[in-house]
Amino acid sequence: MRGLYIHIPFCHQICHYCDFNKVFFKNQPVDEYIESIDNELAIMVQEGHSFNNVETVFFGGGTPTALSEKQLDRLLEIVHQYIDVKSLREFSTEANPDELTTGKLAVLKNGQVGRLSIGVQSFDEQLLKRIGRTHGANDPVKVIQDAREIGFDNISIDLIYALPDQTIKQWKDTLDIALELDLPHYSGYSLIVEPKTVFYNLMNKGKLPLPGEDAETEMFSMLMERMAQAGKHQYEISNFAVLGRESIHNLIYWDNDEYAGIGAGAHGYLKGQRYANIGPLKKYMEKTNVNLRPVMEIHEVTPTESMEEEMFLGLRKMEGVSMGAFQSKFNLQLTEVYGSALKDLSGKGLLELTEDRVRLTRKGIFRGNEVFQEFLK
Repeated sequence: MRGLYIHIPFCHQICHYCDFNKVFFKNQPVDEYIESIDNELAIMVQEGHSFNNVETVFFGGGTPTALSEKQLDRLLEIVHQYIDVKSLREFSTEANPDELTTGKLAVLKNGQVGRLSIGVQSFDEQLLKRIGRTHGANDPVKVIQDAREIGFDNISIDLIYALPDQTIKQWKDTLDIALELDLPHYSGYSLIVEPKTVFYNLMNKGKLPLPGEDAETEMFSMLMERMAQAGKHQYEISNFAVLGRESIHNLIYWDNDEYAGIGAGAHGYLKGQRYANIGPLKKYMEKTNVNLRPVMEIHEVTPTESMEEEMFLGLRKMEGVSMGAFQSKFNLQLTEVYGSALKDLSGKGLLELTEDRVRLTRKGIFRGNEVFQEFLK
């Protein structure tokens, strides 16, 4: 187990594109849920799982910063009971700009959280309203300034492009402001319209005017070029950082390594099994309250599936997949397992093969899904 993910499913506002397990904060058993996190961690320890070698902790959501200062403090106290936080390589939380008060920043800093991942999405007031965000265009700038004054220097922001009615100029303006902040890490994602979201319902009614494939490609190209010019290297398809500030926690996922997922609807990967926790809060808490793991489903990952995951997750990284690491992990040569796919994709100019690595070409980055599909047989 290299990482620990803790899911906080509460939001003061549900964004129009979000399909994660989340609920409106109001009238929810938030304090009781936090105690259920403690219960689940205790159950994991009782079952023989050890958190001694965990390298990263990540609070995700929902919105962890929807919690009050007191609730955040309690959550951090629980984490400190199970993990030697001082030995972590990275301790991160997701955050919303309009919820990250100076008080909450101080609580996080005192709890030894070292990395903030702030959901900005856009610096365009009109677009923020369109996608259901509650913060204004200037809020992130102020929050980042406050965070720096309190002592945070490892800060990332998320941006989304190909939003409804978004123009190339609006995307350029957002990148201008984002890069002026000179942060060590940026994530830039193309909008994906997921089922059970406001946008999905609008799309089905023909009321979601998306920019189109050409505009989306242009926005992605602009993102890569601007980040490179600003000295933020692209280490994964959607992620850019100054050297040494890559997201260690997310690299655990892309390295196909194991991690625990704690909380309602959380996913984990332990001892060769991928599992998903129960999503509804009440049902999740009922299980943990009687000392039972709140697991909804477990999937035993077969050797073939594990190799497939190694490829489609690993190829998201710009360094690609190491042939040596593949062989030591699976006791098979990568070319022996995927020889025809590698030959076909490199012939199309989508993959590049070196002595020890397989990685996406620039052309392959734009057609990543097509490449990954070739390793899912």
